[in-house]
Amino acid sequence: MSKIVGKYQHERSENLDEYFKTLNLPYLVRKMIYISNPRKEITKEGDKWIIKNITIMRTQVWEFLLDTEWEEVMPSGVTLKNTTTIEGDTLIIVSITEDGNKVTRRYDFDDNGIVLTMSHEKTDLVAKRYFKRIS
Repeated sequence: MSKIVGKYQHERSENLDEYFKTLNLPYLVRKMIYISNPRKEITKEGDKWIIKNITIMRTQVWEFLLDTEWEEVMPSGVTLKNTTTIEGDTLIIVSITEDGNKVTRRYDFDDNGIVLTMSHEKTDLVAKRYFKRIS
């Protein structure tokens, strides 16, 4: 788990706009996400995990316990019901949308950074974001 805690800087994305279209995000929200250059800070305090997504426009903080449902409000205002697990050096967030669709965000960690794979069950669409470890 020591590979997970750290700070990461976004480097590039693949198929991001198409993916967010699938989630019905408005055009301007999609473009803001696409041009953002987020930094992620992941920490652990006891059993609680904290992920900060930091951009020039806002900082989003997720605090959660593993295997326990928690809510996330997306930039579009949509609320997701999330459950997070860890398998080795992979953190997996499974989300159920308000309309019952399943979205999975898989964070694969190694010594160099993160590959974040986002998938939407209903459409099988996949997007990836790559982050480099900065500390």
